[in-house]
Amino acid sequence: QVQLVESGGGLVQPGGSLRLSCAASGFTLDYYAVGWFRQGPGKEREGVSYISSSGSSDGSTHYADSVKGRFTISRDNAKNTVYLQMNSLKPEDTAVYYCAADSSGIGTMIPIPYDYWGQGTQVTVSS
Repeated sequence: QVQLVESGGGLVQPGGSLRLSCAASGFTLDYYAVGWFRQGPGKEREGVSYISSSGSSDGSTHYADSVKGRFTISRDNAKNTVYLQMNSLKPEDTAVYYCAADSSGIGTMIPIPYDYWGQGTQVTVSS
């Protein structure tokens, strides 16, 4: 069964950090580009970051301007997992965060090409 499961969300104070995990089962995540998206209250889903597959674009990483320098995406192929390390969190980062896998291996900041999606994990940044 193909599945993506996010974890690591929670409540954190402004300036704090969280690490989100996206664990895959039923397929090899390294062959896919993996994107992180978020959807805040009353907002559209937006791309946060993505990492290309190792065989396409050499695993390059990409970030939205709003998170550049604060968030880092990475893979652990042995664990079939992609991470999103989020530092210096701001209240405007509050959202449900989703990971998604793109079989083209290329990845993009728009959600349309992605084949598989996780169920989401809530991140709340508040004092």
